[in-house]
Amino acid sequence: MSRRYTHTVKIGDLPLGSEYPIRLQSMTNTDTRDIGATVAQSIRIIEAGGEYVRITVPGIREVEALADIKKELHKKGFHNPLIADVHFNPQVAEMAARVVEKVRINPGNYVDKKSHQKEYSDQEYSLELERIHQRLLPLIQICKQYGTAIRIGSNHGSLSDRIIHRYGDSALGMVESAMEFLRIFEAEQFDQVILSMKASNVRVVVDSTRLLVKRMLEENMHYPLHLGVTEAGEGEDGRIKSAVGIGTLLREGIGDTVRVSLTEDPELEIPVANNIVHYCTQSSTEQNDNTSIPTVDEKQIVWIKEDFKQPETIDWVDLNKTEISYLPEDLRSRFLSHKETQVFKKTYYDTSIDSIYVQAACDFGPLFLEELGVGLQIDAPHLPDGTETSKSIALSILQACRIRMSKTEYISCPSCGRTLFDLQSTAARIRERTSHLKGLKIGIMGCIVNGPGEMADADYGYVGTGHKKITLYKRHEVVKRNIPEEQAVDELIQLIKENGDWKEPC
Repeated sequence: MSRRYTHTVKIGDLPLGSEYPIRLQSMTNTDTRDIGATVAQSIRIIEAGGEYVRITVPGIREVEALADIKKELHKKGFHNPLIADVHFNPQVAEMAARVVEKVRINPGNYVDKKSHQKEYSDQEYSLELERIHQRLLPLIQICKQYGTAIRIGSNHGSLSDRIIHRYGDSALGMVESAMEFLRIFEAEQFDQVILSMKASNVRVVVDSTRLLVKRMLEENMHYPLHLGVTEAGEGEDGRIKSAVGIGTLLREGIGDTVRVSLTEDPELEIPVANNIVHYCTQSSTEQNDNTSIPTVDEKQIVWIKEDFKQPETIDWVDLNKTEISYLPEDLRSRFLSHKETQVFKKTYYDTSIDSIYVQAACDFGPLFLEELGVGLQIDAPHLPDGTETSKSIALSILQACRIRMSKTEYISCPSCGRTLFDLQSTAARIRERTSHLKGLKIGIMGCIVNGPGEMADADYGYVGTGHKKITLYKRHEVVKRNIPEEQAVDELIQLIKENGDWKEPC
């Protein structure tokens, strides 16, 4: 699949667009006001291969720190573009745009006000858009003056009330939220814009990004796209979830910069992002150049449903021999006609477990997002305990595609300077005590910026709402507020028990 054409957006000395390599980036999770720590972590991201470094700027003091961070990085010989991450405060974005090479704004909470209206007349809706237009003008003028790019970052978890009332909490709502801002930028003849559709649900990421590409094409727009699955989690699940979403789009020629969001140190995100990009942009011949013939072992098949009745005839699709870099209509039609009996299989000869996570997710993810088969068989002969590892990878792919829930799902943010507790250690403690709760979804969020929204389909939520203070959610509802951090995991377990979702570990 040829890469989708985009025009070029200048971001410092590393331009972005289809004429350039797919750029890798990550985001610091230090307190931005701690200049030394933020500089040191930015360097670790860059040395790992990150080309852009994003830094949260929730307030004026953090913007003031940005200039010093940039100065210190330059002193040490690092000139990579910096990106300011802004949510609620237009004044912060306008100040940051004078300092850094790119500003990320979220249309869902940047200037849209909260509203309890259930309906908007066309006139009321138009008046709101005009208010937003006027509020964006200062930022646009500053960005033109300073040569600063903007990312319109639409998040499934933080759509405005106005958008939800008209379009629903949906992929369409995400796209319209971004397109409204994009049309304003176009009206002001400002085209240094990147867009992204972010969600913790892989299907929402893929569907909304595809719809955005379609909508831009209809309006003769060719803006670059940032790809990522937000709050992907950690370890095997985080890597596979990210690779399914990002890899599916890359193989369709979509995407110009990538961020993998893991609940781990940010420099660890870069090798994963690099693996995804490399694997999805190399040729099928390079991927399938091993001459060994995979064996067929029906005992190793992972079915899409636990209680699935095995078909009398299995139509095996060997991905070592079938060139599938994306799904053209003729191939999709052929797969659809056999979807009730089709089992996909592939053997991976790599010795790196992280590489196999990425490769298998990029290969099988697009197929099972489309629900084109009933099972998959993965072989990894060079890994210790290869059969059990292969089955675990297969189940993680199906769970990322929301087809079969076989384990606890953690919607866990990667942490940033807004995080109000030690997210990595807390996520590990919650996982240790709840990983046996098959099919349960638990959201673990560092702050309230996107937290409650991004974990909207979680059964339970653990959200930082103050310094070492936690608020617990049951679905969308707040259950307990401002629990001291040292008590909060126990309180979460108790909440799960009170609602009948607890099972004792075997």
